[in-house]
Amino acid sequence: MSGKIHNAWWVLIGLCMILGIGKGTLNNSAGLFLPSISNELGIGMGDLSLYFSVSAIITMLYLPFGGKLIAKYNIRLILIISIICEAGAYIAFSFMNSVWGWYLFAVPLAFGGIFITVIAGPVLISQWFKKRNGLALGILTATGGLFGSISQPIVGNIIANQGWRFAYLAIGITAIVIAVPVILLFIKKMNPNKGHYPYGITEGDKESQKAFDNIQNKGVSFVVAKKSSAFYILMLFLFFLTSISSFTMHIPTYLVDSGFEQTFAAKAMGIYMLGVVFGALVIGILNDKLGSKKATILSMICGLISVSLLLYANSSSGVIFIALILFAFVTSGIGTLVPSLALSLFGNKEYSQIYSTASLGLAIAAIVALPAYGYIFQFTGSYSGGLYAILVMLVINIVAVIFAYRGKTKLEKSGLWK
Repeated sequence: MSGKIHNAWWVLIGLCMILGIGKGTLNNSAGLFLPSISNELGIGMGDLSLYFSVSAIITMLYLPFGGKLIAKYNIRLILIISIICEAGAYIAFSFMNSVWGWYLFAVPLAFGGIFITVIAGPVLISQWFKKRNGLALGILTATGGLFGSISQPIVGNIIANQGWRFAYLAIGITAIVIAVPVILLFIKKMNPNKGHYPYGITEGDKESQKAFDNIQNKGVSFVVAKKSSAFYILMLFLFFLTSISSFTMHIPTYLVDSGFEQTFAAKAMGIYMLGVVFGALVIGILNDKLGSKKATILSMICGLISVSLLLYANSSSGVIFIALILFAFVTSGIGTLVPSLALSLFGNKEYSQIYSTASLGLAIAAIVALPAYGYIFQFTGSYSGGLYAILVMLVINIVAVIFAYRGKTKLEKSGLWK
């Protein structure tokens, strides 16, 4: 067994590939299509981009049910249906001539994205990794950023050379052709009856079955969790973290407004993407070494330094690069810190339902925060108000983490965390 790669790492490879396709390529390239569609079909940019809000609303409505489905049904079947829905929406977009087509197919796009980009990774990693859980989440998040940095220039070139219709069609078909075999080959749920054990538990150990049962059944039920203060604090934390991360879409405009050239803004975003890859790995390692609570607080402190630099020392390109790298340590936390916090606070007993429902904070923030920064700039002529709001949200998140663990302590003392 010593020379054999543990099943957990094969599952992680599969998750990295489907997340890279679903989030890094499909989701992250969505904005690249908008100018060409708007110009060719004469659809206003605001009317067209509204389909992102439709998608976010559908995500918010479906998330509470996603955890139940993934706990009850075959994970491979769910993910295959999900990638067909998500990538199939892109294929359908290629045939659309009215903005209503984007509103309509935002529904399957969001449904598929719930499982591919939000739930499956954290749920399976919580099952498969007794040790190195934080590192696994960090690798998964970093891969999404890496796929995005590679695929976005490719998608942009296809749109420029072959048109947006062909690009939608090609990307959608390619995603399905690659993702379905990956799901069939690499993705599987934990099953001790088939000799599956989490990474960190030796298969030959006589106590493996007992250890596995202890891991899977340790924690609180969903019914108990949703009545606790820790649950709603976690949801609030995710709302603010997603709101903070939403500012990423406005960074290029902020830099140009601050006096930098468009070419510099593009270069700075490239640095930021590398920061996401690096930050996800570092935060994941710190999560394993220090625990979720301390790693989260350190991440928020990086955010405070980053935003302070953007507000008060934004005349130097070097300072901007440092600020964006530090900011990436915060934004990568959506994929690394939040799943770890949920696992640490509530355990593995009904993790999929707890995590997916707490993720409502993410969906609500996606609806609210992105346009909010735009309106702040539109009405004040500056992003300063938005950056000050981010400082406040970072401080609130530090306090929230402290109180969430106090909520866990109450669950333990009452005998509900077991």
